[in-house]
Amino acid sequence: MPVSPRIVEGNVVVPKGARFGIVASRFNHFIVDHLVGGAVDALVRHGAEEANITIVRVPGAWEIPVAVQRLARGTGGGKKSGKLDAIITLAAVIRGSTPHFDYVAGEVSKGVASISLESGLPISFGVLTTDTIEQAIERAGTKAGNKGWDAAVSAIEMVSLDRALAGAGF
Repeated sequence: MPVSPRIVEGNVVVPKGARFGIVASRFNHFIVDHLVGGAVDALVRHGAEEANITIVRVPGAWEIPVAVQRLARGTGGGKKSGKLDAIITLAAVIRGSTPHFDYVAGEVSKGVASISLESGLPISFGVLTTDTIEQAIERAGTKAGNKGWDAAVSAIEMVSLDRALAGAGF
């Protein structure tokens, strides 16, 4: 008799007691504030307690990896601190007339990915990288939905998946 493969996946219900960190840029705050609002709304509507959400504001997107690394390591300096179950990163990097955009967007994404892999902590990437302010505004709650909400839902699913994998013996 054929054996079916085992499927392990998460869901979008916040596990009891799950703790989330949000690292958000103050630069382009008129966009990022909407992303933060969307992320917090998604977390709460999916079952997170507001007391289990920590928001850390950094000057700009470039500073996100440093704050994420500190949150991922906690004060112990080692691997996954156990203080947070996932981190959500939020910023708006908008292309200008210089190559600055390319450096910032590329390095922030590399830094965040590296920290996630090193720490084993799910880190959701909600950093907008757009060509225009209009595109950023659309992605912060108008025509294209709210990418802060989307990043939070992704973080919820990854926390759920992490617990499901642990329960499956991985």
